[in-house]
Amino acid sequence: MKQFLTRNPNTQIISSLRKDDDKGRPWTLMEKIFLGLTPQQYLSQAMSNPLNWIFAVIFLIGFPVLIGRYIFGLSWAVGDPYDNAWGLFLAFGLFGMVPLSSSGFQLGSAVEVFGRHDFEPIERLGILNGILGYFFAVMFLMVDLGQPWRLPYPMVVSWGPEAVLFLVAWHVATYLSVQAAETSTAFFEWMGWPAGKTFVKKMALGLAVAGIILSTLHQGALGALSTYAPGKVHPLWYSSSFQWLYFFVSSLPGGLCMVIVVSTIAVKTMQWRCDDTFKNSLSKLQIALAKGASMGLITYLTIRLIGIAHDNKWAYLGTGWGAWWMFEIGFGVILSLILLTAGIRNNSVALVRLGAWTTIIGVVLNRLNVYMFTFNWQQGHVHIPPIREIIITVTVYSVYIVTYRAILYRWPILFKWKTRYSDYAVLEPQPAAIAEAEAASSK
Repeated sequence: MKQFLTRNPNTQIISSLRKDDDKGRPWTLMEKIFLGLTPQQYLSQAMSNPLNWIFAVIFLIGFPVLIGRYIFGLSWAVGDPYDNAWGLFLAFGLFGMVPLSSSGFQLGSAVEVFGRHDFEPIERLGILNGILGYFFAVMFLMVDLGQPWRLPYPMVVSWGPEAVLFLVAWHVATYLSVQAAETSTAFFEWMGWPAGKTFVKKMALGLAVAGIILSTLHQGALGALSTYAPGKVHPLWYSSSFQWLYFFVSSLPGGLCMVIVVSTIAVKTMQWRCDDTFKNSLSKLQIALAKGASMGLITYLTIRLIGIAHDNKWAYLGTGWGAWWMFEIGFGVILSLILLTAGIRNNSVALVRLGAWTTIIGVVLNRLNVYMFTFNWQQGHVHIPPIREIIITVTVYSVYIVTYRAILYRWPILFKWKTRYSDYAVLEPQPAAIAEAEAASSK
């Protein structure tokens, strides 16, 4: 797409109306979808992108396997689900993606609650990262559970308020609704529905506060789930007193670093879609995000060490599992702290971006350790996902990437939506205003 639009700079759509010589004719929905190209042009540029061919191969292999999981059952895809209760679908797809999606409530609250309007160029990206991460976490859950059409039954018909998983389900569902409302402003701009955007903007503060409450609840509750199995999770990754706090605090740097990584990928691969405000402010904003992430990491490290001391688990550090625990902390926390703080001190965005990558890997590794690698550790074996489980996981995550990219191509996330007579107007110009402007210009 980048090469095509470089040769055809007038095709990309960044405004509600066409050029002045088109007398203000608005873009049609199909023109917006195809970015101002004809279907033939769009298909041509799509086929010239090697990444699309990689996704095509993944989907060609993965979708039949995914369908097979629903036909032949969960055991066909993952082996024995009774010995390995969580597996890759939940350990990575749910428990791993949710903390990396905490950027939605963090950036939303920073701008709307605390008045940090300097974060506005990346606010929508953070919120979009949040809603897509949560949505596909639910998709992974549906792959694991099967029978998604029965989801309304435990959530509406037969309630289990004493169960942590029931509370998590409702927290996530409600939070998804909040994030959908926050993301809808970009959608309304793109569709040309100013009334919808204005309505949602009036609720921005309330939505941000609701996001803080709901995200805090379910981030901690995901950790509290493991307290139902005190003998199954290895003691180094388990604490009856601090488990919920481990998960909540680690989600804060995870979400901020995910925005750093995604914004870096966007500015490198979609520079044609990023406006000057986004590009010029990105390095400064990433360093600011790194400051928040580093404070979250040092807090998380302190709490993990307090948990070890509180429960007197020092002896486990001399075992093989202890070496693995120290690798997780050393790589995902201490190394990340060194890289982020060095990047902040030296104003090096390259070090910040590298530290963001190691932080994300560390958060995901922690979730895999808790809910897959160390689960049933006393049995003396580690669950290694079979090939079908890996294929399904890669397939669903590829759909997540393709969806992410498609939205960034079209919605005003990396750029500000323009109108014809105002650079960044909240509302679309009314016909009378357009006529008045045309009359003035003709004189």
